[in-house]
Amino acid sequence: MERPIRFLAALSTAALLFIPGAAQTRAQQPAANGSATFDMTLAKPESVGFSSERLERLHSLMQQTVDQKQLPGAVTILARHGKVVDYRVYGVKDVASSAPLTKDAIFRAFSMTKPITAVAMLRLYEQGKWLPSDPISKFIPEFEHLKVFKGADVSGNMILEDPIHPPTMMELMTHTAGFTYGFFGNTLVDKEYAKANLFQSKSLQEFIDKLAKLPLMYQPGTRWSYSVSMDIQGYIIEKLSGQSLPDYMQEHIFKPLGMKDTAFFVPAEKRSRFVTMYRGNDKGEMIPADNGFGGDYASQPAMASGGGGSVSTAEDYFRFAEMLANGGELNGVRILSPSSVQLLSTNHLAANLLTGEFGIGPHVMRPGFGYGYNCAVEFDPQTANLPDGRGTFFWDGAAGTWFWVDPTNDVVFVAMIQRLFGPGMPNVEYTSRSAVYQALVNPKK
Repeated sequence: MERPIRFLAALSTAALLFIPGAAQTRAQQPAANGSATFDMTLAKPESVGFSSERLERLHSLMQQTVDQKQLPGAVTILARHGKVVDYRVYGVKDVASSAPLTKDAIFRAFSMTKPITAVAMLRLYEQGKWLPSDPISKFIPEFEHLKVFKGADVSGNMILEDPIHPPTMMELMTHTAGFTYGFFGNTLVDKEYAKANLFQSKSLQEFIDKLAKLPLMYQPGTRWSYSVSMDIQGYIIEKLSGQSLPDYMQEHIFKPLGMKDTAFFVPAEKRSRFVTMYRGNDKGEMIPADNGFGGDYASQPAMASGGGGSVSTAEDYFRFAEMLANGGELNGVRILSPSSVQLLSTNHLAANLLTGEFGIGPHVMRPGFGYGYNCAVEFDPQTANLPDGRGTFFWDGAAGTWFWVDPTNDVVFVAMIQRLFGPGMPNVEYTSRSAVYQALVNPKK
């Protein structure tokens, strides 16, 4: 039975007709504690248009990365029309001990925290607490006198100028406000970020105080640069809500969605499920990574990072992704309105930023491929040379986790791995897409 697409994706649904009475009603209801339940029982792939035989190509692809020692292990979940059709575990949690990976393994989500932060921001947007056109300084007065890097003088000192306009909340949500990260580039501004030790701050307030003394890397709205913008959003969430970022997310996102293992640290009773993180050495060989990147997650952090501080399981993050796929609601528990999900998942970059000049890693802003609120958006995937449906939105994390939501095909995919991007890292995030979509042989079903 055909199931209607679950929310109106930008520029995508003209060819998809709503069929009255065709919607399948899910059996799940909110649990007694108010959290959403979700049935993870596997449905037959053919019942929603996938080929079981062709899905073996996805399994072979993932298993090959483990067998060739490119990845220690992986957990993947694939769903269509709200039905889980593939849920697999590959490899080990820890190479040295050969401890097997399990479905309840806890992973560092890193930048997959960003879409969660967007949802937190949009909940506050729905309450009228901010508008995309608002200057950031409306909520952070420390930013009222930000300067912009213009160049360097003959002595190598920075030349600064005033911003053409104050950076806005929309620019903050889309990495176009002028901020940077400090460790992806080698500009004078990047070097100043590095000197400031932003992520060693004892609180988000200290982080903001340091950042207020640094110049913007470019005039607001003129470039796209991966940045600390989502950490700034974390501070704004705290100011507007009166709660700490972890407490706000726990109360308004994690608990309502039943994301029982998602947090900003891993408590003692769950440490046995925490996956070892790996990186590539100079030869591209997989070796354990130390705790210098992200810390040990043993306790609630002094400065919770809305840009990259959370941990999660594949099933927890799948609940979050399903909520977005279903227009902001998961089985009777509503987190956002459909219009807010559409705002999150619509490209907000101007055409002059979609030239291939800007991006991070494999994610290049180009025709058909832009950026929404804290996530990438494929508003014309064929032009962008991608197999996904129109309106697909996604993001990933530094240790290889990734997810996507495809509203046109009503597909959700989540993968959790734990190897830092770098030498020898396979591009399994993108190869998995072709493996999934070649198996979708009956997309109209």
